[in-house]
Amino acid sequence: MLNRILICTTAALGLICGPAMAQHDHAHAAIGQAAPDFSLKSVDGKKVSLADFKGKIVVLEWTNHTCPYVKRYVAKKKVMQKTARHFARENVVWLAIDSSHYCMEKLDGIKTFVSENKVTYPVLLDPEGKVGHQYGAKTTPHMFVIDQAGILAYQGSFDDDKSGDAKNPRNYVHEVVDALVNGSTVPVSKTRTFGCSVKYKQ
Repeated sequence: MLNRILICTTAALGLICGPAMAQHDHAHAAIGQAAPDFSLKSVDGKKVSLADFKGKIVVLEWTNHTCPYVKRYVAKKKVMQKTARHFARENVVWLAIDSSHYCMEKLDGIKTFVSENKVTYPVLLDPEGKVGHQYGAKTTPHMFVIDQAGILAYQGSFDDDKSGDAKNPRNYVHEVVDALVNGSTVPVSKTRTFGCSVKYKQ
């Protein structure tokens, strides 16, 4: 009874107890630190691991085909595919990750979206949200760029066009990857994300 009273009291005061923190605390990937390794299956059933791309620049794109922001970037403007294709010749790896708790249930819809919009890079399924939580992915899209040494170099939005009306938006991902390809210092390492919230399993 005393323990229960203590928990209720601390909760009322806005304090966080050890057990409660353990349920919600996730060690997110940090800029300048090694990117967490992971293995997930693609929509085609193929296993893809980050470790497979050691020595390469890797771009991670958190996605959800039902999100209006994703539809804008992938279906309407197709800037995700264009940027991925631009750097493909530089041997840059591009991976999309869907951490929606219902992604397995909507697999057919995801496959259709991928096919209709000519998405050629792998779309990986993370229904338990483990990888999403590892990286601290908050929105769709939410972008992460990993350098050749496996260090997280950037995390944030794809560009600065939150409204979708900018004529010449600043493409942060393009700038960061271009800098890494050319051995330059990345111009920005973190920006504020915008989009739909990642629909994690509760």
